[in-house]
Amino acid sequence: MSKFFTRERFGQPQILAGLLLLLFLAQCLWLASRPNRYRDGNEAEVARVETGLVFWGKAPAKGVPAIIASPEFFQQSASAPAVGTLTLNRDHSALWYLISAAPFLFCRTADLPGCITSHLWLAIVPNLIFAVLLGASLWYVARRLYGNSGGYIALIFYCFSPGIIVSSTMWFAQPEMGAAWGAFGAIFTAIAVSHTLYAPREVVLWNWRRILLLGLSFALAVGSQFSLIILVPVALLFMLYLAPGRRRAALTIWLSACVIAFGLLFAAYGFHPAKLLAALRNANFLGLVWQAFTVVEAYLALFRHLGRIGPGVVAILPVALIAYAYWRRARYFGNTAPLIVAALLLILSLASPHYPGYGFALMAVPFLFVFISGVIADLLETNHRAIVLLSVSGVLLANACVNLWLVIHAM
Repeated sequence: MSKFFTRERFGQPQILAGLLLLLFLAQCLWLASRPNRYRDGNEAEVARVETGLVFWGKAPAKGVPAIIASPEFFQQSASAPAVGTLTLNRDHSALWYLISAAPFLFCRTADLPGCITSHLWLAIVPNLIFAVLLGASLWYVARRLYGNSGGYIALIFYCFSPGIIVSSTMWFAQPEMGAAWGAFGAIFTAIAVSHTLYAPREVVLWNWRRILLLGLSFALAVGSQFSLIILVPVALLFMLYLAPGRRRAALTIWLSACVIAFGLLFAAYGFHPAKLLAALRNANFLGLVWQAFTVVEAYLALFRHLGRIGPGVVAILPVALIAYAYWRRARYFGNTAPLIVAALLLILSLASPHYPGYGFALMAVPFLFVFISGVIADLLETNHRAIVLLSVSGVLLANACVNLWLVIHAM
């Protein structure tokens, strides 16, 4: 136990990162406590929680018809297959609903409607936990790749991002942070596993923790948003690229993680093969509309979404892209991988003018933070460190001030 609590694990960088995450959590709690929190999303949120309780086996079957009255979350067409009395959702699996309803398991079955209404604020708890875990994961990855400066830059952008805070508190938004954490974990856990394949140990047994984490990431991403299945083969491509001499071991690990993810999704449907197969047949894995690339409004919508991430990010992203394009030193795998994934997700967002387009754009945000922090960390190691540090500090401070103003005034 004494080896676990070392200065390397719990030193000044970890304390500062923890304080930033506490400040992020405080902003989220402030926004969530503002009046009219459920003004527009109340009915849909209640429906989501009630549906999750049905999957948990908590709610009586007679309550289901009222639940599926929300067209935003359920397919109402006659062609949509049904499992029992539940109409299947094309974008989300049962896992998404199970997570949303988990805080309400203490409610008594006889008083479910009243319990949900009086404790509806609990619906944000799982999403908020995922948001904090994503912030911690972002800092850990950026710090391992680019040092303390890269970790701080990525985390500060994350903690003072209006778009992230809105999504974390479900401020008139669906719970997407579980999918965001799963997507982030799927890519960077796969990369981390690949870097251990040359160690002189039995690869599968030694990596069992990372295999479990990779399987959990796959399940959380795909279970929260079916279309994120696109990241599963992307993770495999990164693994094969990073371990050209151990590709068989990499494939074994990837397949093991896929089996774990499938098992978790199977469990979410109560280990009923018919229910799982019906959900998968009806799932919208990649319903893209390529004509959207010819619509100007699609690009404007994406630009507006990036603007909601934070003005500082919009200002510094072009600088990072220019530096990456014209500076050979910045074009290495640590910077290229997050840029590739972010670009892929933004392209998919453009090709999905409706849902899950917003989800794709949100998943791209943490990867953009990693890319930006990597390029800036490289620039800080040049002879122009003083100028870069002053400029980046100004951008971070301005971005934080704008974000705090928006949060205080409830967006």
